Formats: sequence, structure tokens, C-alpha cells
Amino acid sequence: MSPDPLTPYGNKPMVTPIVNAVNYEYASFEVLRQITDGEIDGYTYHRDDNPTVRNVEKIIARMEGGEDCIVCTSGMAACSLVYFTYLSAGDHIILFHDIYGAHYKVSLILERMGVEITWLDADDSSTIGEHIKPNTRMIFVESPSNPLCKVVDIRATRAAADTAGAMVVVDNTFATPYHQLPLTLGADLVVHSATKALGGHNDLMAGAIIGSKEHYDKLWFTRQAIGTTHDAYSASLLERGLKTFELRAERMAVNGMAAARFLATSPKVSRLSYPGLPEHPGHAVAAKQMKNGFGGMLSFDVGGSQEDAKAFINALDVIYHAVSLGATETLICIPYLTTMLYLPPERRTTFGVNLNTVRLSMGIEPTERLIADLDRALAAI
Repeated sequence: MSPDPLTPYGNKPMVTPIVNAVNYEYASFEVLRQITDGEIDGYTYHRDDNPTVRNVEKIIARMEGGEDCIVCTSGMAACSLVYFTYLSAGDHIILFHDIYGAHYKVSLILERMGVEITWLDADDSSTIGEHIKPNTRMIFVESPSNPLCKVVDIRATRAAADTAGAMVVVDNTFATPYHQLPLTLGADLVVHSATKALGGHNDLMAGAIIGSKEHYDKLWFTRQAIGTTHDAYSASLLERGLKTFELRAERMAVNGMAAARFLATSPKVSRLSYPGLPEHPGHAVAAKQMKNGFGGMLSFDVGGSQEDAKAFINALDVIYHAVSLGATETLICIPYLTTMLYLPPERRTTFGVNLNTVRLSMGIEPTERLIADLDRALAAI
């Protein structure tokens, strides 16, 4: 093979090149065989693999303590890849109401495929064992949960799953690998909406699945088959975001704790949920399975109506009214009107999302500016 034109003397560029190639010239039939047999990390066609994407996959795998990682087009693409790879007609899966609302849409597809679903409230996660069946194939957990920041004991979930030989899949988007490593707690797979804190700048969409090399191979087959391979440009943006990830995560956690402590003093705030507060029902579990603080996500109810919540958000000046989370900017939304819009109205409130519930995603702005903004907006209702 000819020398790599980017690194002819082994001097690796500090920034991974964006390789936009769709296909590649084969150096020889032997190299083609090695690539297709999985002996080497080579490239033939973008739907199979891409060097820019492959590099960011290896970085995320190391962050989560996994052997390998699949990166795809979005967080829900990652979750769907997991479902379509491991579930078949006749299988049973346990899901929680308070995971990201788009799972409800995918669940309708799973039911059409013949998959049986049990929905639980994350507050009842200690009863998972009572819902295990002989055909339970998977338990899908998000902790802290979206949007109510409920905590699920991952180790206890692993123990329950073992009674049926089921997989445990953990969505680690809220916690991030800075605060939680689910693979060390017994998870088989970790998924992320890398659109959020891993990317961190509101400028890309991506999903990630981390696990063993065996799981990588199975998931790669599904991704290649349905064509959800990530594009090289977005992968480059994701890698750039990862370079500052720990700094951002640390700052968000500091702001999260400060905001939670401030909001806890306001008579206009109720049902405040932040795992770092000792009064949070899941604090003890969170303290065992999280590290470096408790993240930058919190939820709370404002006033006594949705109009109060809207007035509060409209009065904010520093904090942005927008969906998504984990960004450098602090973002706020009303889940009933946004992230849970995928669910029928009656299902949005069954597990605790009220009309006036807001979700707050802390950014990296100066803490005092954010607290002053919250204080000013609360005074407006």
C-alpha cells in the first residue's frame, strides 16, 4: 500500500480529517478480504464505515469504559438500533414511562412487530422483579430519567434481569460518562443522544451505543443494513465537542447544584427534582452510582398552572426557551408541550409530568447570572 498522504511520516494531525469519501479504491484483493473479514479497520463504502466516524467511536468507547462503540444519526436511531437488533416477535421488554417521549412512537412499531411491552413508573423501579417474565429479553433504563430526574438503581436492575437472562440497556444521556458509568454497574449496553452533552454546542445530531466487541458486531450489522451511519462532518463536530466535554460537564454540575439549592427556597417552586439534593427520593442511590456531582439537569413545577410556567419562562432573559439539553447555553422547556408531545395527553401526566412542570438544562454561564435570571423570572409570576 502507498503511504497515507495525511501522515506520510507518522506525524498525526491534531484534528481528525473529515473524510467525505463514499467509496474507496482497494489496494489489493488481499486488503479487501482483510477489511470484509473484519481483520483490519479498513474502508470500502460509507454505509459500512467512515474513518472520521470510526475515530470518534473509539473515543466514546474509552469514555464509557466499553470495548467499542457504534455512532449513528441520532439518539433515537441508536435506541431503535438496539431494539431492532435484539428484539423479535414474542419477546418482552420493560420500559419506563419517563424515558424520552419519542420511545412511545417506537414502541408502537415494536408492538406491530409482536413485541410485548410492560410500562413502569421509574418511581416503582424497585418492583422490576415482579414484572420479569420468562420471555423478558430487555430492560431499558434511563437514570436520571427524562424529564423528571428520577433515579433507577442500575445494579438492582441487573440483578432482576439476571433472573430471566435479560439484557440491561441504560440511556446515560442525562448523567453522561462524567457522572456515571453504567457498564461498571452491570449494564450490557449504554446509549446516548450524543446530540446533547457529548456534542454540547447545539450544532449536530448523533447517537451512540457502547458495549462489548460482540455487541458492536451485532449492532454494526443492523446499522449497515438500514443505513444510519453517521456523516463525517457531524462526527468531526462531535469529536471537537468531546475535547471540552469534561470541563463543560463539571461546570454544568456546579450550576445544577446551585440552581437546585436556590429554587428549593422559593415558595413558587414545588416538586423540585434534582438527585444531588438530600431530600430527593433517589439521592442515596444516585450517590452510590454517580460520581463527580449529579449533573446539570433538574425539573420542577412553577406556580399552580401552565400559564404560570409560561409566564416564568417568558420572563427569563439569560436562559433560553428551547428543547434539547446538555448545551453550553442553559435551556428550559415545558415537557408537556415539547419532549412529551409524542405521547397522548392522558399519558403525559400519568407518571408525574404536570402542565406546569419545567425541565431545566444548565449550561456553562456564570452561576450568579443564572441565579439572578431565575430569581427575576420567579418574581414575575
